[in-house]
Amino acid sequence: MKLNKKDRILFIGDSVTDGDRDRTTGADLGQSYPLIIAKNLTKHYPELELTFFNRGIGGDKLSDMAARWREDCLVLKPTIVSILIGINDTWHTVGQEQFGRIEELQRFEQQYRLLLESLQRELKCQIILMEPFVLPYPKDREAWRHDLNPRIEVVRKLANEFQADLIPLDGILNTIGIKKTYAYLTGEDGVHPTPAGHRTIANAWLKAVEKD
Repeated sequence: MKLNKKDRILFIGDSVTDGDRDRTTGADLGQSYPLIIAKNLTKHYPELELTFFNRGIGGDKLSDMAARWREDCLVLKPTIVSILIGINDTWHTVGQEQFGRIEELQRFEQQYRLLLESLQRELKCQIILMEPFVLPYPKDREAWRHDLNPRIEVVRKLANEFQADLIPLDGILNTIGIKKTYAYLTGEDGVHPTPAGHRTIANAWLKAVEKD
C-alpha cells in the first residue's frame, strides 16, 4: 500500500474497528486501532494532508456492512479502504444450524466479492483486507474455528484476486498471544482487543504502508 498526498483513508467493519466512536460526527475515529494509525501517519507524514474516516459499527456482520456500503463507503470517495469484518458472521451463528455450513460460506464470499467489485468499478482505490480473528480464551472459542477458518481463507482468496494488501491478523494475534497470554490482547472474550491488542493491529497495518 502506497500513501499519496491527500489520501482519504477509510476504516470499515464491526466493533473492533468501531472503538465506541461518536456516530453523531463523521469525523470521530473512536478509541481503537484507526485512531492509533491516524495519529502515527499524521505525525510522520504531515505533508501528505491525509484524511481519515471510521465507519465501524459494533455487532455488524458482512450483510449489515453491505447494507450501508454506499453511504458509509462509496459516497466518501476514499482512496484507501481498509476492511475488517467476519467474526460476527461466525459468532452470531454459534449453536445454530447455519454454523459451518458451506452455503453460508458461499454467501459470505459472494457478498464480499460484490463489495470489492464496487470499489474497483466506482473508486479504483487501494484495498486492504484484514483477517477476522479469534483467540482461544475462553476455551470454547476453539470450536469457532470450524466456521471462522473458512471465512479467513475467503479473505485471503479475495485479497489475491483483487490485488489487495492482506493483513494476517489471525496469525499475528495468535502468535503473540502464545507468548504474552491471549487475555493480554483480547481480554475475556477472545475477540475485542485490549489497548495492547489495538496497538498490535495498528502496528501490523502500519507495516504495510509505503510512502510513494
